Amino acid sequence: MIITEDLSKHFEDRCAVEGVNLTVQAGEVLALLGPNGAGKTTTVRMLSSILRPTRGWARVAGFDVVDQPDKVRAAVGVLAEQHGLYMRMLAWEYLDFFGQLYKVDMLTRQKRARRLLENFGLWEHRNRRIGQFSRGMKQKLALARVMLHEPPVLLLDEPTSAMDPESAVLVRDAIQALRSADRAIVLCTHNLAEAEKLADQVAIISHGQIVSQGSPTKLKQQLLGPEEYEIRFGYPCEDAICSLPAGIEVTGRGPAWLRFRPHQAAKNNPIVLQTLLDQGFPIISLQEVPRSVEQVYLEVMNGVDEDETVDV
Repeated sequence: MIITEDLSKHFEDRCAVEGVNLTVQAGEVLALLGPNGAGKTTTVRMLSSILRPTRGWARVAGFDVVDQPDKVRAAVGVLAEQHGLYMRMLAWEYLDFFGQLYKVDMLTRQKRARRLLENFGLWEHRNRRIGQFSRGMKQKLALARVMLHEPPVLLLDEPTSAMDPESAVLVRDAIQALRSADRAIVLCTHNLAEAEKLADQVAIISHGQIVSQGSPTKLKQQLLGPEEYEIRFGYPCEDAICSLPAGIEVTGRGPAWLRFRPHQAAKNNPIVLQTLLDQGFPIISLQEVPRSVEQVYLEVMNGVDEDETVDV
């Protein structure tokens, strides 16, 4: 659905994006992560044929972003930092207006507008002027507009910013529901827990360049090392001496817990458990130590050189 090669954008006094290579398959969500000014928004603008690349190329939904801009714009739904809401319009009128611009027939656009307004909890506010909406309500209305023509590609820049937790969950659920074999989604977000929940692929951009990309699982393995497991005991056993099978690396220990790294979890963990039980340890749980996309992001941003890239 989305493919770029050497995609770059230079302005007179700076390089905003340099040599970005991305591939997003139908059915995938790509989380594009990075600090403010890293090049995320510029990349989205090139993918939506708003900005013309200085170098390289991109195809979105099968269309070239330079040679076929009208077809690209018809095939994408873009939620930008600036929503483009018309404050004096009624919410219902606003969606109907954009439905006409997208050339959606009247019956279809009315049915879709109602469904989206109901899904986002805005139906009872359909006849209010947008200028009277809260920031979160405006964000939800903008997202409804993006989905109105059911585009095969969604480019979402901070879709849950300014939302209360309940609304943010509603929007994340809506994004999950939009995943399909016929649609690709690019999600720019500073909410790393959101990226963890939604993304199939993660690309971290810094100073206009992709410095790390891959699936969350593979990035965790490469950047954070092998998985750790933690055993919890029923009562403190800090003075007890435990003997573990050869090759098991103990990474930490407390009064009532023990952490270790196995070579092969499926093979080693049952042996570790049985060994400790045979020694009389009161085991109540064994679980993998959680590792997050946030840890991956911080590891990349703290440790990677400007010229270094990590591909998985």
